[in-house]
Amino acid sequence: MIDVIKQQFTERMSSSDKMNVTREFLQMLCLRIMSQKKMFHQVAFLGGTALRLLYNLRRFSEDLDFSLTGQGGYAFEDISEQIVKEFRLNGLECQTKLKSTNNVDSMMLKFPGLLKELGLSPLVSQNISIKWEADTNPPQGWETLTTILNKQFMFNVVHYDLPSLFAGKLHACFFRTYTKGRDWYDFVWYLTKKIKPNFELLNNAIVQTQGTSLPIDRQNFKDHLLDVVARQDFDFVRKDVERFIEDKHELNVFEQLAIKQLVVTYFQSWPTEK
Repeated sequence: MIDVIKQQFTERMSSSDKMNVTREFLQMLCLRIMSQKKMFHQVAFLGGTALRLLYNLRRFSEDLDFSLTGQGGYAFEDISEQIVKEFRLNGLECQTKLKSTNNVDSMMLKFPGLLKELGLSPLVSQNISIKWEADTNPPQGWETLTTILNKQFMFNVVHYDLPSLFAGKLHACFFRTYTKGRDWYDFVWYLTKKIKPNFELLNNAIVQTQGTSLPIDRQNFKDHLLDVVARQDFDFVRKDVERFIEDKHELNVFEQLAIKQLVVTYFQSWPTEK
């Protein structure tokens, strides 16, 4: 499997890009393992990595995020054991650390010695890792799709549809207590793709996390977007997201006036209600 990973590299790639490509390969292998072991009967794939792998988002991502969908059969420790076992069967030493708090199951999958074997670090002790996380009490209202991924491997993935994914990203943009550049890169992507959010899921998430109902709907959505854009420090956004971006020229889009205009243009694509 080491040689298969090396085949993903090109001569022009920086060390940082090779790290991103390696992490993405491990993510893809993890998803294939989950598909083979029927884990998508219990969870759905979501988040920025889902956008990249399923919809060709042009930024790298660090985490694998999931949400429970099944009525039974989910067992976090069993999932962890199976994933680690299969990585090892594929020739990749894997260690994991589990944590469960506040309705979130999290495991950090570490691959000791892999970076040295790939020629990306002189140190055996330097690890590369991927974070696997599942929301065990997700807000209701999501919709899912099943898609066949065909990149390094071919397999089925159950995932949130784009309106539901957008609802989750909007919730992060509105209520995350710190600025995360990747949120804003994805925010711009959704607007340029003219995706309309799943308002039911968004409002259920707000009630669940904030303990109050706004609510957000078609009539007031534009005001909410313009307000949250006006409060952002896009200089920080550019710095925070830079290492995840394939084409650094895309950082130039993070100008407040340009994104405000994008919001206006986005709503021009909405049909007028009768």
